[in-house]
Amino acid sequence: MQPQFLFLTGKLAQPSLTKVVTQLGESVGFEPQVVEVGVSVAALMHADLVARRLASSETNGVEKVFVPGWCQGDLSSLTEKFGVPFERGPKDLFDLPEYFGKGSRPPVVLDEYDIEILAEINHAPRMSDREILTMASHFRDSGANLIDLGCVPGECWGRSAEVTRLLKQDGFRVSIDSFDRAEVEAAVAAGAELVLSCNRSNVEWAAQLDVEFVAIPDAPFGLESLAETVDVLKSAGRRFRIDPIVEPIGFGFAASLARYFEARRRWPDLEIMMGIGNLTELTEVDSVGVNFLLAAICQELGVRSVLTTEVINWARSAVKEFDLARRHVFHSIKHRALPKHVDASLLLLRDPKLREMGADALQQLAAQIRDPNYRIFVEQQEIHVMNRDGYWHGRDPFVLFDQFSAAASEPLAASHAFYLGHELSKAATALLLGKQFTQDETLRWGFLTTDEASAIERRRHVH
Repeated sequence: MQPQFLFLTGKLAQPSLTKVVTQLGESVGFEPQVVEVGVSVAALMHADLVARRLASSETNGVEKVFVPGWCQGDLSSLTEKFGVPFERGPKDLFDLPEYFGKGSRPPVVLDEYDIEILAEINHAPRMSDREILTMASHFRDSGANLIDLGCVPGECWGRSAEVTRLLKQDGFRVSIDSFDRAEVEAAVAAGAELVLSCNRSNVEWAAQLDVEFVAIPDAPFGLESLAETVDVLKSAGRRFRIDPIVEPIGFGFAASLARYFEARRRWPDLEIMMGIGNLTELTEVDSVGVNFLLAAICQELGVRSVLTTEVINWARSAVKEFDLARRHVFHSIKHRALPKHVDASLLLLRDPKLREMGADALQQLAAQIRDPNYRIFVEQQEIHVMNRDGYWHGRDPFVLFDQFSAAASEPLAASHAFYLGHELSKAATALLLGKQFTQDETLRWGFLTTDEASAIERRRHVH
């Protein structure tokens, strides 16, 4: 026998809710019941009103009661009175399928990838051991597979071996970025598994070391010098991968991409690396989109490792961005599916979709409100604020605050004014960027989102 779930709603939403939960019950496996509790709009519902208007007989045989996410008040009192659990659902009834795990398509687990991330600690010789370990831990937590110690050109770091051992002891895989023979040999002896880089200037002594190298051209154009370095390393039986060098925009970016295509055609079986930091660090634009496109290029070309870093502020989360991007593109190419409506973790500025009540529903809601609680919405390119004292809308939150505070039948308490200012600030941000705003809920910022307790939850814990 399937469980019975009771859904409470208002008069306006009852037909739509009935249709949604009927279909949902068939797919999830429950028998739905819908009860309208005597309010026109579900957003006006309050636990005290439910306690007065819901008949005990209507909860007989019900396993759980769902109220709209807008419902105010303490639901535990309802659970105690009716002897059945009460739960807040989503604020939008059309989000119920997703709430029950039955969205428009099944969730995708992005747990596969085949591109390795080398995260570089720039100017490592200038940093303390604690700083190096802290940054390495951050990179590892962000998805890096290997920590690259970036040395200072023209100097010889006497502690390359000591720091390499320090990282190895903490479970890190280590590479070293240096052309200095002493630095490299010391780090390799201490456990570094990869050396960046090797060209005709150092290939003779590099070929004597039993470690993997990254072979690069002598200059960032053409592949002939790279071919000579490849031949020497092959003759010595050494392990290596190649990096044709991607150039910054304005300095031959498109031509450098063409080199990667040519390198893959010329050496179909060699491992290739790309130093994507040349784009993310040297392009004054949010790095997430750049990382995604570079991940797609690497995936399609079979570039199985990238070197990146997080020095410039606009790329401060570049490692995590590429970690998520490599999973997206792996899934897309493996399943021949567009990287769309799969996972919103890389949507930082805008949201996948916007839901609006509509002008008529807002007007009806405003006409029905009889309590002093302010409802805030962002729709039709405006912020909308309403309570029993009126309905105000516009684009400037300061003007709106002056309007509704002047019309208030009771003076605003300082704590309430602070709360409204916080919500209006979020609403203004959502209006500016085209994000979904839901009162008492955090704005979504993809993988950067930090969930916050609503004002209701905070006060519930205090009291």
